[in-house]
Amino acid sequence: MPYFYRPRSIFYQGEAMGAQPNIKSEDAYRLADLTGEIRTTAVTKALRTEFDREQRLRDKAAPRGRLMALADEISASMPADVASDDDWLHDAEAGLPR
Repeated sequence: MPYFYRPRSIFYQGEAMGAQPNIKSEDAYRLADLTGEIRTTAVTKALRTEFDREQRLRDKAAPRGRLMALADEISASMPADVASDDDWLHDAEAGLPR
């Protein structure tokens, strides 16, 4: 099917895109002036950068959450008299390891 029969896609610079954003804020104008790009390009790049940053933060948080859940599971299965006190490793007077 030729591209002009596809009503939901807009082709822009050889790429299919959704509806283009209509951004009329002072920040968008300032960003475009600062980067020397048109507003749409400047804002799209800023959105992609923010999306990538958020994705990296979520990717970092996922293993931490799994490790914390595993630690909770392990500590729940341990006997009550087991402690994580490590004072027996250090000499309190000298502050050095024994």
